[in-house]
Amino acid sequence: MGLMIFVCVFLCVLASAPTSNGWGPEGHYMVCKIAESYLTSNARKAVGELLPKDAIDLASVCSWPDEIRKQQKWSTTLHFVNTPGVCNFDYNRDCHSNGVKDFCVVAAIKNYTEQLETYQHSPTYNLTEALMFLAHFVGDIHQPLHCGFAADYGGNIIPVNWYDVKTNLHRVWDDNMVQKKMNDSFYGDLITMAKELKMEIDSQDYYAQKVNEWKACGNHAFACAKKFASESIELACALAYKNVQPDCTLGDYYFTTRISTVEERIMQAAIRLASLLNKIFSNIQEGSSPKISQVLRSMSKSVDN
Repeated sequence: MGLMIFVCVFLCVLASAPTSNGWGPEGHYMVCKIAESYLTSNARKAVGELLPKDAIDLASVCSWPDEIRKQQKWSTTLHFVNTPGVCNFDYNRDCHSNGVKDFCVVAAIKNYTEQLETYQHSPTYNLTEALMFLAHFVGDIHQPLHCGFAADYGGNIIPVNWYDVKTNLHRVWDDNMVQKKMNDSFYGDLITMAKELKMEIDSQDYYAQKVNEWKACGNHAFACAKKFASESIELACALAYKNVQPDCTLGDYYFTTRISTVEERIMQAAIRLASLLNKIFSNIQEGSSPKISQVLRSMSKSVDN
């Protein structure tokens, strides 16, 4: 689907669901920070050229799509996909926005991957935004409640108490469990937590085998994204929603029986993001960088025109 059509249809479809941010900024930072360490030289070069001039690295802009959602309302539905209360994902059934087909996080990953694949060919797309959207959405799709039930908006309207703090189930998975782990085990240091997760991937035989399994989703982003969504809704049913009632209190038991899954989903997202970017930029030829003026074209300006 072309970018102009993609955007214009979205401007006509206003999302009615409560907002949800996938992983919070901590989770997205770790996904992108870990992913950067597994980039090939080609991918690292391309990512560096596409980043905004003021960006330190990809991790520093990994939450950008959440930050601009109020200004770019068309992007809201791209952060998630919901099922009609069943524990499996079906693209034709589930990927839509108010009945308009092909608008969900799975379609977004496919769309932005295809845009980035034009990197060597004088692109007409804004590849800087495409990169930031893709990195963010690969993180989002690994948060189980971003592939949750439509009736409760992925847990957004299920009120719960996180220990003694009133919140909702979606936010527990977005933010609360990651923040508790970071504060309890890493003295609130996000960078140290990201390094620890990377060390787990690199140093344990268990994860060495797992990494190959995580990357084995086919050669096309569309097939991979559908697999990621299927994993998430299964985890949502098995763990996120399990034994949760409105206004219940979630504490130590819920945390200790779920946090390993949270960490593994962050690690999976990082490995898969790196793998995807490495494939996208695998055939870059010397001197084939896109023209900066074309790369920096604003999607919003394209719509205005």
